[in-house]
Amino acid sequence: MNLAKQHLDIGLFSTKRDEQLAFWQQTVGLPYDHMGKLGGGMQQHRHHMNGSILKMNHSRHPLPEAPPSGIAGLQIAKEGLATAQALSGPDGNKVTLVPRSADGVQGIAILLKVNDPAQHDRFWTEAMQFERVGDGRYRCGASLIVIAERGKVERSPEWRGPGYRYMTVQVWDCLAEYDGILARGGTSGGAPRVLGDTVRFAFVCDPDGNHIEISQRASLTGGQL
Repeated sequence: MNLAKQHLDIGLFSTKRDEQLAFWQQTVGLPYDHMGKLGGGMQQHRHHMNGSILKMNHSRHPLPEAPPSGIAGLQIAKEGLATAQALSGPDGNKVTLVPRSADGVQGIAILLKVNDPAQHDRFWTEAMQFERVGDGRYRCGASLIVIAERGKVERSPEWRGPGYRYMTVQVWDCLAEYDGILARGGTSGGAPRVLGDTVRFAFVCDPDGNHIEISQRASLTGGQL
């Protein structure tokens, strides 16, 4: 995969704007970047996270009821930290601040609960072409995907529910990467589309239906969409 950025991003949805912003900025300590309008009463509040972006998508309207996604938690490396610090966000999102380089976490690690670790191993190494760096551990640039536990993950047709819902990988060519992932055994979660002159993006799904955004962002690629 031809990455335009060496860091994965992660997105969540919530109706609790003020509580979420206070948690991520004051409790977790993430610098605020900016807010973008997504339409339909949705605003995206972006926060910096060791080169990654935390996307807090606030909905003015009630979110659809949906079972939890397979994204079970997030680890964020922090300089000067002696021991790990476990936190829980307003909607129960699990976050752990960890000493930098602990368990190989240089930037962030996205923790997954999965139905079948073998299916995920094939998906992350073959379809997504991430590097396997340990048992159930896959590297994308400076970010990690970690199979943290095995358990029942319920696939849902509605992915814009409360909590962690998707991750984003930034690439140079959205169309080429999307087609390549499907050719290597991935499944589509949403055909490619363009948002103004900002980004071309598509979605693929992992074996448990978690959405992965394949994003070609003009500010990173410097080219036409």
